[in-house]
Amino acid sequence: MEALYIYLIKSSGLIALFYLAYYFMLRKETFFTSNRWFLLLGLFTSVVLPLIVYTKIIMVESSSKNIDWSRIPITNSIENEAFEINWYIIFGITYAIGIILFLGKFVFDFYSLNTVLKGKTIQNQADFKFIDTTENVAPFSYFNTIVYNSSLYSSSELENILEHEKVHSDQNHTVDVLISRLFCILFWFNPLIWLYKKAILQNLEFIADNEATKNISDKKAYQFTLLKITTHENCVAITNHFYQSLIKKRIFMLNKNQSKKSNSWKYVLIIPALVAFVILFQVNVIAQEKTAVQATTEIIKANEKSVDVYKINKNTTDEELKEKSSNLKENYAIIATFSGIKRNSKNELTAIKVDLKKGKEIAQKMETKGTEAINEFGIIVSKDDNGMLTVNFGSDETIINQESIVIAPNAPLVTEKEIFINGKKVSQDDLDKIDPKEIATMNVNKNDDKQEIRIITNNHRKMINENDIYINNEKVSQNELDRLDQSTIERMDVNKDGKTIRIITKNGIQYSQEKNLPVPPTPPVFNIKTPAPPAFPKAPKAPKGDPIKGDKKAWKEFEKKMEDYEAKMKKLEPQMEAFDKQMGEFDKKMEPFNKEMEAFEKKMKVYEQQMEEYHSNLERERKK
Repeated sequence: MEALYIYLIKSSGLIALFYLAYYFMLRKETFFTSNRWFLLLGLFTSVVLPLIVYTKIIMVESSSKNIDWSRIPITNSIENEAFEINWYIIFGITYAIGIILFLGKFVFDFYSLNTVLKGKTIQNQADFKFIDTTENVAPFSYFNTIVYNSSLYSSSELENILEHEKVHSDQNHTVDVLISRLFCILFWFNPLIWLYKKAILQNLEFIADNEATKNISDKKAYQFTLLKITTHENCVAITNHFYQSLIKKRIFMLNKNQSKKSNSWKYVLIIPALVAFVILFQVNVIAQEKTAVQATTEIIKANEKSVDVYKINKNTTDEELKEKSSNLKENYAIIATFSGIKRNSKNELTAIKVDLKKGKEIAQKMETKGTEAINEFGIIVSKDDNGMLTVNFGSDETIINQESIVIAPNAPLVTEKEIFINGKKVSQDDLDKIDPKEIATMNVNKNDDKQEIRIITNNHRKMINENDIYINNEKVSQNELDRLDQSTIERMDVNKDGKTIRIITKNGIQYSQEKNLPVPPTPPVFNIKTPAPPAFPKAPKAPKGDPIKGDKKAWKEFEKKMEDYEAKMKKLEPQMEAFDKQMGEFDKKMEPFNKEMEAFEKKMKVYEQQMEEYHSNLERERKK
């Protein structure tokens, strides 16, 4: 269930990315066909890309730790069982209900369409099927079927309408409509998917308008037809309508000059964002220790310990986990908690989290998760002659394949120990005097026969000097130190005078935020006011029913209103001519802006080169 939620969140994020890219960069361009494929590609990329996961394995050195946990304050909390709301189930039920409701609406729309088409006379012409209905519905197309009411329009108006609908039918725009509806069903909770669908439908109208006017001699008459169709509100939801909202915008796009081909660079800007998405969210980094178990073996041999190993592999059942937990509690008073258990279709373990506690003496955690079955590992419990327990996790076959290992009692004990507090070597007495509450970090490292303990106190931890900072033996700046992910620090040493700080990380240098990310240039501001088209009168609404069999009085009144409407539209012709002149002046004013855009394009090329260098540097840092 959690994997489904993460997938939906990632897909919704990609949908938002493509929509915002279209809204801010492409919606005002006249690349209508390219915009169509861009929007469709965005939908399919949003559902496919989150499924592609790249696995990256990093081999890291491990340091064996044998810490006297009694010196570090640990809060031993007891969890009380209480009723908890399973939000995953609640969200899942809510999501399923939403899908059912919107799917029901989709089925109802199909039923409405079938009601309109059922029993109608079909006229075949070339690759199209025409249905001349008597119902008061707006003209629409559904695949190669075109439906209209010829009694509501003149012959020239009907010709304009059919040219428009033929484009929808010929270019299979119904497929786009159905795809957008299906995505609205799956991602109904995402508000941007509804705006995305609206953008797809609007762009389809731009395509049909643009192609239809190529076959129509009177472009102005076509625009008048657009206005007349606005009176029809009865539309079938899953079809292409001749009428869509924002009629002024359609008229504006009809009169707008074609965008320059050089503006097509905007489509490329989505690629760096997709690359960043893959790097940030689709790379599964798995860290494998090189010598973790070997180091554990050395400690065991050096300290005369008897060892028990509790194996856990992909086929370990829940009952076996309970048995191991019971044995650990009975034999060593260790509380073992197994959580976050996930299995695949083969009932193999793919994720598990192990928490080990023994009062305030032992506290160990281990978690592994992924899409594949887990590798075999073991809980290693060792006990020396003094009764002191040591707990570790291992995955080496030399230990895991044995349920119980007894080390010969002749092995020498580790007696040589060096203690450092804030980088200064101290004695055992100095260590005993320190307040455990003042300890910020404590690292125990085993090298040959020597044990090294390094402690950093809270006060000393605050001391950060810009001079001589080294991360993994490489000198870095204060800025790089500030950006270092603190959770990756394995060891930090500060010398006596406090002017040199040496930091060793676990998995290479990892930064918490990318401050060196190149900043894209700011596009020029479009502050030229677009000429407003004339205010068109509202067309009268046709009465319901058939003009012949219906209410004749109502239809006569409608005809009078239509005559008045056409007279008003004729008076608007001078204003339309003036609007055409204003659009010509608008194009002239656009020339300086176009020059600014050319300069912006040059800056964008520099930015793309910087991005390439940035990703190359980022890749080199990861390989170190």
